[in-house]
Amino acid sequence: MPVGESTPVLDGTHRAALAAALVALDPIAFGGVVLRASRADRATAWIAQLTALRPAGAPIGRVPIGIGEDRLLGGLDLAMTLATGRPVAERGLLARHDGGLLVLPCAERAGEALVARLTAVLDTHVAMPRGPFAGDPADARIGLIALDESEPDDEPLHAALVDRLAFHLTIDEDVDAALLTRAEVEAAAARWHTVGIGHTQLATLVRTAALLGVSSLRALSFAVRAARGCAALDGRDQTTDDDCAAAATLVLGPRATRRPPSLDEAAEAPPPPPPPPSADQDATPPDPSETPRADDVKALEEMLIQAALATLPVGLTMSAPTTAPRAGRSSGRAGRDHAGGRRGRQVGTRRGDPRAGGRLDLLETLRAAAPWQRLRPAPAGARERVRIQVRPDDFRIRRLVEPTGTTAIFVVDASGSAALNRMAEAKGAVELLLADAYSRRDEVALIAFRGAAADVLLAPTRAIAAAKRALAALPGGGGTPLASAIDRARELADRARREGNDTIVVFLTDARANIARDGTPGRPAAEADATASAALLRQLGGTTLLIDTSTRPSPTAQAMAVAMGARYVALPRTDAQSIHAAVSAVRPTSA
Repeated sequence: MPVGESTPVLDGTHRAALAAALVALDPIAFGGVVLRASRADRATAWIAQLTALRPAGAPIGRVPIGIGEDRLLGGLDLAMTLATGRPVAERGLLARHDGGLLVLPCAERAGEALVARLTAVLDTHVAMPRGPFAGDPADARIGLIALDESEPDDEPLHAALVDRLAFHLTIDEDVDAALLTRAEVEAAAARWHTVGIGHTQLATLVRTAALLGVSSLRALSFAVRAARGCAALDGRDQTTDDDCAAAATLVLGPRATRRPPSLDEAAEAPPPPPPPPSADQDATPPDPSETPRADDVKALEEMLIQAALATLPVGLTMSAPTTAPRAGRSSGRAGRDHAGGRRGRQVGTRRGDPRAGGRLDLLETLRAAAPWQRLRPAPAGARERVRIQVRPDDFRIRRLVEPTGTTAIFVVDASGSAALNRMAEAKGAVELLLADAYSRRDEVALIAFRGAAADVLLAPTRAIAAAKRALAALPGGGGTPLASAIDRARELADRARREGNDTIVVFLTDARANIARDGTPGRPAAEADATASAALLRQLGGTTLLIDTSTRPSPTAQAMAVAMGARYVALPRTDAQSIHAAVSAVRPTSA
């Protein structure tokens, strides 16, 4: 089926087939594709279709999510170095697949280091090995298929990686036969760089990108390449409006950050100013036939917007734009990564002494020692030849990064006549946060204070069953020992922070303390003790939230929030959803 005879609005099957043909045409020029499929077999079938369109023997491989830098970029070949007695460099995965495709499974879980190395290679097309004896830079012209296997609640793929891949494809249907044959794609690849695009079409692509909120110049460049690629696949040397519509569908639509306004509203906006003339343009007056006419641009613009609407991100409206791809960590959790621990995933090595408590990386230690073996004399008195000598300077210690979770500590005022209502609200909020804990590294703790002291009813946990049992036994009534409650919260927060977690302490109270730290009644002493305890909590750091449960905003609660360095939220009509929303708003985020 010729590409030029397709309708401007492509259905899902034709979008998948056309994207496969364009990536096969020139994977390096298009960078690759972000691929999301409703079933794993559909993603596999699409990759098989793409492979069938590539030249015979073109390399294709997979990038393990935990691949090390030496395996990816190149490094010292330990076995050959030990066998030959001289440094032997090994080509990395990227260099071995020069001119081919690489599949990155679970791309949403790719760490910062891996994303940085892949984006650098996509930009420069060169793999730069690091370290002594690692080898010379090597060509690494690759196309990347990033498999997005995230759940709806997970964070999206890294923005830097998404921006460098031309097509963002979602496959919800079975993959049909390819639009073209391998021979037709190879013929198109030989001529597609010479395909021309009209001024009107180019101006309209720019205008459409602006209306969709697509600010990336890479995206616009990909759209122009996709339009030219469609023409080449159809055997033409000039793009048509249908080619531009297909490019808008495949490249611009999935990147949209806002729904385009009506065309009448768009027409009222002033056009962008023309670029300043160059010296060559001053010498030769422009050809009037090459200047885009307003009517032509508007008609083509309407066609391109209608085509792009088919692939707008789910839930995109003018009032609620989609969330842009993140620029931080890849995991879908709150909290930061904690470096320097003895557990977690490895992100590199460093020189060090394993006797000091670090974990020895044996392979990296041998790689550090291997190139110097000929220069190291045998130890005095050695009866047998030493195969390899390892010196203290060769020891390499693993650099580990452990994901940091968040411990949310609820401190609930269970005193007074309104305690039963606050208990129900706290139970609901804690259960909502526990439901989030399975997709995050979050723990929830619960402290209730009434009578003479505060009690830890629920130690930090992610276990919903244990939490519900503790919540069912919440007591109510009596005095307000606020100082004791703050002390218990500080102890739990201090313990959590020592374990490497971020903390958020949430107080549900009117802050009207009337029981001192020693359990004796008396408002002046109770307020003084509570203020002193609040100052200690503030020194500990972390995030603190005070939810005022008074019938109207209370100056006493506001002053207590200032004393403990907390964010003050007045919720006189407190309910579980409101508490959950307030906590989510201040929850520590990825760094």
